[in-house]
Amino acid sequence: MGSHLFSTIMLADIELGNRIIVAPMCQYSANEGNAADWHLMHLGQFAVSGVGLIITEVVGVEMNGRITPGCLSLCSDQHEASLKRIVDFCYGFGNAKMGIQLGHAGRKASTDLPWSGGKPITASDPRGWLTEAPSSMPYASEGWEAPTALDEAGLARIRQAFVDSTIRADRVGFEVLELHAAHGYLLHQFLSPLSNLRSDQYGGSLENRMRFPLQVFDAIASVWPKYKALGVRFSATDWVERSSWDLKESTQFSFELKKRGCNFIDVSSGGNSPDQKIDVGPGYQTGFAAEIRRETGLPTMAVGQITEPKQAEAVLRSGQADMVSLARGMLHNPRWAWHAAEALNEEAAYAPQYMRSSKAMRGLPIPGNPPVPGKK
Repeated sequence: MGSHLFSTIMLADIELGNRIIVAPMCQYSANEGNAADWHLMHLGQFAVSGVGLIITEVVGVEMNGRITPGCLSLCSDQHEASLKRIVDFCYGFGNAKMGIQLGHAGRKASTDLPWSGGKPITASDPRGWLTEAPSSMPYASEGWEAPTALDEAGLARIRQAFVDSTIRADRVGFEVLELHAAHGYLLHQFLSPLSNLRSDQYGGSLENRMRFPLQVFDAIASVWPKYKALGVRFSATDWVERSSWDLKESTQFSFELKKRGCNFIDVSSGGNSPDQKIDVGPGYQTGFAAEIRRETGLPTMAVGQITEPKQAEAVLRSGQADMVSLARGMLHNPRWAWHAAEALNEEAAYAPQYMRSSKAMRGLPIPGNPPVPGKK
């Protein structure tokens, strides 16, 4: 029997050659929201390395929706052109499908680059900006400014920004779109009672807290081509003991997304509170993906310290998820898919320029440089 990891899977009408996903990974290397040479190298290396799908780092639908001044955005023609250059390269030389993650950082926006400390940048700083959120409550008490609570006009503006960026993403050539509702960013802030203290139709009950994220999903679904894949990444739990967003509410959210035609769920966790207490370990989030998959029947991506090929295969074979999404493992070894194929006795895609490194051709003479008889 062949491996699950190297079997194909359909998301909408998009077929992935295998179930190895390059997870979104912020690179903090954009120039005024534009993708740069770094992104070409970063994503391009994965495109020629045998994975099934690459998802970009989160791309802000507004400049003020970026996490840091070094994050990508997709709200101008220049942003669009800079991403198209990269997607065209990846499709021209690689075999992977290309996906984009769209999001808005909400109250966690306007922070410094991680290697510069990652602290909040105040609105009075030339590099910073005012942040917005469901409620006027900062992420943490120390160093974080209180965001502006979004009114109806602000909600409408951000909904439209998601629509506009979705249209641009389609023009760029992305075939998979993932809506970011995880890690304490804006849509997660609406979902969680820890960050959503509203008393209007967008706060209080679970139905109300889901309202704006579902409105955003409906809005982007209305303009994203039906044959292309549309999914959502969310945090399955806040990892906070007091009343907070949890797996039960995540499952109900998943059912609502399924009704609306969602093609997959990318299951992560945490990020919405400095009080979180995460039980970290190998595959520590796969149980969340398994529960949502079991309850809703939606295809899921599992992420979180999945590092070894046989571990990834076990996650899929045991029914915990339909795909595995790797981040740090890919940074450590961009050729992870090639090595996984060898470990599982499978085949992975190679760019022809790199074919001589494949197991099938290893040790054969290099064309144009045949061995000399009698010499090693």
